[in-house]
Amino acid sequence: MQRAWTFLCILFLAVWMAPIHAQEPESPGSEEEPDYEEEIPIESDWGGYTPPSLYSRGDQVVILSVGVTIPTVFTGNSGELLFSGVGQITVGGTGSISYNYFLTPGLFVGGEIQGMFSGTIGKHMLYIIPITARVGYQFVIKRFEFPIALGLGLAPQMLLDKNIVSFFLKPSASAYFRFNPDWSFGLNTTWWWIPQIPNDRTKTVYGNFFEASLSARYHF
Repeated sequence: MQRAWTFLCILFLAVWMAPIHAQEPESPGSEEEPDYEEEIPIESDWGGYTPPSLYSRGDQVVILSVGVTIPTVFTGNSGELLFSGVGQITVGGTGSISYNYFLTPGLFVGGEIQGMFSGTIGKHMLYIIPITARVGYQFVIKRFEFPIALGLGLAPQMLLDKNIVSFFLKPSASAYFRFNPDWSFGLNTTWWWIPQIPNDRTKTVYGNFFEASLSARYHF
């Protein structure tokens, strides 16, 4: 009987100790390596939030715009109204290319060349090619950008056989959505003040046009 109990005790101990011996101790260098191939999500500035200031000194923007010009009021030397609306000049088309250089996160300087055409009451075509230097400031709210600018320059005007070069003033306000770090898209609204000054100054006409255009901006 004693031998039987001894055999059972040895068998019990062998069964109980087997799982313990089956677990080999891990060496310090045998820990499972992390799976570096697994994609780690990276938070992006364009994932629904944009830092308050996207710009710094030296940032540059090229703008391409296309739109329409609407004649408004035309006055003489003494400020009297000569004519208004589209009775004398029709709604025209316009296109431009502009360049901005940022001096600070908000302040920029640049230039623009633009072309405009419009019909007249006599079924002729009026062409104006403004060339301006400009300065402006841009406000940024997340991914929305609101530049305002003032352009000053010269505007060659061509109608039939008459060619005149006159002063040109163009204040503007725009709104853009920053689609990605390279591109933004938006709407421009501008006012043209452009005098037509012939040799006979008594016949000077100060023209005013409203421009609405769509723009694409490339940032670099």
